[in-house]
Amino acid sequence: MEEPIKKQYIYDDENRKVAVQLDIETFEKIETILEDYSLAQLMLKDSSDDSLDLIEAEAFYKTLEKEQ
Repeated sequence: MEEPIKKQYIYDDENRKVAVQLDIETFEKIETILEDYSLAQLMLKDSSDDSLDLIEAEAFYKTLEKEQ
């Protein structure tokens, strides 16, 4: 079982929570999960018939301008 997220709340003058502070390791794990999920959603959404097979992709790549 995962350990609970260690967080610290930051309060304003009226004792309302206005922010959360996380340790960097926890933040980086959350960031990776969100990026992976977003990429997966984008890949699912963009899986149209416009995709190229390997040979077509290589040919297209060769037409791109190269930075020097």
